[in-house]
Amino acid sequence: MAKLNIVVIGFGRVGRACAMALRNTDYLALAGVVRRPVSPMKLPDPFGKIPVVTHIRDLKRVDVALICVPAEIVLGVVRELLQAEIPIVENAVLEGPSLETHYDAIGNAARHHHTCAIVGAGWNPGMLPLFERAFTTLIPDGRTKRTSRPGASLHHTEMVENIEGIKGALATEMRDGQGQLTRYVYVEFAKNVKDVAGSGRTSLDEVEAALAADPLFVGEQTRVFEVESIAALEEEGRGILLERTGTERTGAHATLLLEGRFDVATFAARVMLDAAQRIPSLKPGAHRYSLWG
Repeated sequence: MAKLNIVVIGFGRVGRACAMALRNTDYLALAGVVRRPVSPMKLPDPFGKIPVVTHIRDLKRVDVALICVPAEIVLGVVRELLQAEIPIVENAVLEGPSLETHYDAIGNAARHHHTCAIVGAGWNPGMLPLFERAFTTLIPDGRTKRTSRPGASLHHTEMVENIEGIKGALATEMRDGQGQLTRYVYVEFAKNVKDVAGSGRTSLDEVEAALAADPLFVGEQTRVFEVESIAALEEEGRGILLERTGTERTGAHATLLLEGRFDVATFAARVMLDAAQRIPSLKPGAHRYSLWG
């Protein structure tokens, strides 16, 4: 099967992530990048040989366009591409009525020009709502709480760092709608440190036991996670905590937790590429991204 020629519209964080992801695929090829006339027309390494143009018509062949421009100009770019009968994938970050209006406008343009569009193909909107929907399906009678950047507690972090065998720690916290506090503790273990029994390094169980016995954590729900590097975690500063807890009607111990640290642009790019490969099998019109195409 011949590769699909993909063009990236815009070369910000998501555009660069899309270009990088395209270098590692066997089924998609980066045909070029479209940038504003005021932007440099030569890309940095390793993309120096990729064609850079100010209008998509200057590229020889385009099968799909990935829209990686600010949300406020996405609709104008999409309409122009659909008018030229170029299929598109977009991931504009909008919410509520604005997002629905945005999808409706793209759908009308796609049907009018008999061209395919995939909307909401990013991290959010896109992948995150699928996780939330799955959690709700599995625990239909429950409560969901989500935070993208849990607040750090320096006092609690210092206490965790004083536990033998811990090289570094980061203690964060969040409250649900009823004010219930949950602490999330990330620990980096020191290398070659023996545990109490002398059989290996300090374990997560020992950390959890130490926290349960400390007055700072008594009576609080605490979750402990091991990470490779606390410094990298703090530098990254991005992540998600998504938790759904069932009610008494759901049954005992019905809890789901999604805890992740990642680069949002990289995740968005991977979702956009997943959407792009489905374009040839889709009918004209707008399609909302789904894991099941």
